[in-house]
Amino acid sequence: MKRINFIIVLLFAFSLYLQAQIREVKLKFVETSDVHGNYYPYNFIEDKAWNGSLARVHAFVEKKREIYKDNLILVDNGDILQGQPTAYYYNFIDTVSIHLTADMMNYMGYNVGNMGNHDVETGHAVYDRWIKECNFPVLGANIVRVSDGTPYLKPYEIIVRDGVKIAILGMITPAIPTWLPEALWQGLRFDDMEETAKKWMTIIKEKENPDIIVGLFHAGKDAVRVADKYNENASVSIARNIPGFDFLFIGHDHLRNCFKVANIEGDSVLIMDPGSRAGVVSNVDVKLTLKDGKVIDKRISGVLSNVDKYGVSEEFMKKFTPQYDVVKAFVSKKIGTFTHAISTKPAYFGPAAFIDFIHKIQLNLTKADISFTAPLSYDAEIPGGDIEVRDMFNLYKYENMLYTMRMSGKEVKGFLEMSYAMWTNQMKSADDHILLLKETLGSDETYFFKNFSFNFDSAAGIIYTVDVTKPEGEKITIVSMADGTPFDENKMYKVAMNSYRGNGGGELLTKGAGIPQDELKSRIISSTSKDLRYFMMNYIEDKGILNPQSLNQWKFIPEDWAKMASERDYKLLFGEK
Repeated sequence: MKRINFIIVLLFAFSLYLQAQIREVKLKFVETSDVHGNYYPYNFIEDKAWNGSLARVHAFVEKKREIYKDNLILVDNGDILQGQPTAYYYNFIDTVSIHLTADMMNYMGYNVGNMGNHDVETGHAVYDRWIKECNFPVLGANIVRVSDGTPYLKPYEIIVRDGVKIAILGMITPAIPTWLPEALWQGLRFDDMEETAKKWMTIIKEKENPDIIVGLFHAGKDAVRVADKYNENASVSIARNIPGFDFLFIGHDHLRNCFKVANIEGDSVLIMDPGSRAGVVSNVDVKLTLKDGKVIDKRISGVLSNVDKYGVSEEFMKKFTPQYDVVKAFVSKKIGTFTHAISTKPAYFGPAAFIDFIHKIQLNLTKADISFTAPLSYDAEIPGGDIEVRDMFNLYKYENMLYTMRMSGKEVKGFLEMSYAMWTNQMKSADDHILLLKETLGSDETYFFKNFSFNFDSAAGIIYTVDVTKPEGEKITIVSMADGTPFDENKMYKVAMNSYRGNGGGELLTKGAGIPQDELKSRIISSTSKDLRYFMMNYIEDKGILNPQSLNQWKFIPEDWAKMASERDYKLLFGEK
């Protein structure tokens, strides 16, 4: 009997020993990306409640922290400093208080941040201040000082939870020089993501020997070559070609994704993208089995979680009500009056008051010969009556500077040829679409533009026609300058455009006009020191009452085909006549 009891004690002790040597660790990772200033459950631009927001993300995270405690890792993947007036106000108006974005992220307990291109767009003074005020590292392995080749930001962060070592490598899409003025990223360069990942993967493995390696990449799913120089959206390529990543958090393209790919060694890599505006988060569970402190089994799964069902965090709202009130007062300030409403909708089918209002301001500010601009929002409207600061974010979506550039008449025509080729179909009959559309089949047929509407530039300052029956290269006929004087393809003109376009964004200057990317900087005659929206607000305040009208300086031909096709396509896009 004593012998049996002894054996039972030994077995029990052995089982305890095994349990002590083999244990399971559960971790949860949550990613936000492309928040674009959506901190509150309220749209300051449209003056209405809406879904998503950091207030709802906080409610979701706090619920999960009840289970995971410190084993929940919260990360942001960039483009958080631009979009809503909340960000704009603390970027450029109140530059003394702690930046609202840093304050909120600290309160929410973010562990890691990452830089996005729209964060860089705010300029050194803004993002350097924000980074300094964050109680966590903001990463950027491929953001490099030109002076000495060292990383401008921390390349990766090491986090240890329950004996598990986690490495998070952060990178940004490198095509920023084709979108943003150099003044905003002075002294920096943006290296290729895949080359950078290969370099730092070796360093991380050799120096840190982590149990989990996570990529936090402000770059999307489908790789494209920009300006024949930059690989944009290289995330999936990295997952396939650089072994070592357990999973990637991606962003930038605003496309929700949750899928796995196999890398070149045959290992599975989970890729998560929550889309934009904090309506959905990437939600990853990692379960590890450890023996003698070493990982012997690793299970990784992920889902996209809608945060709306978790409600709004009352604690969050209470904490940040004073800032909410300040921003609401800012956007509610009256700056002028429009005699009637203007919308981007007509701008796809001909000259429109909305776009031509921007043309007029650009020409007024620069005294240029010609102006280029596009609808920056697919479907925006400025109401008639009192115009408030909030309306300016509908009128002009981004914080672009205004450039004046030198272009030949031939380059102006090439620019417009490419723009309208991205925008309009080559009609073979009166029954064809006038616009380049793509159709989504389902229970309801839905139509969208094939290309981004923010690249649909029209011109002012010249009189021209667009023949929708012709291919690219033959669509545009420039009749004269707007004052009736001859247009000369061999003459150099002063052309006003936003800084995104002037730096090569959309490639209308490089591929369309045929100006080499490296030559664009030398073509800039002048640039505003503040964003174009700032000057637009001043213009409206100065005029007081405005009656925006179309300039009617261009038209589609043949006019009968264009009229019928425009009516059909307008209804397909907007569901109305």
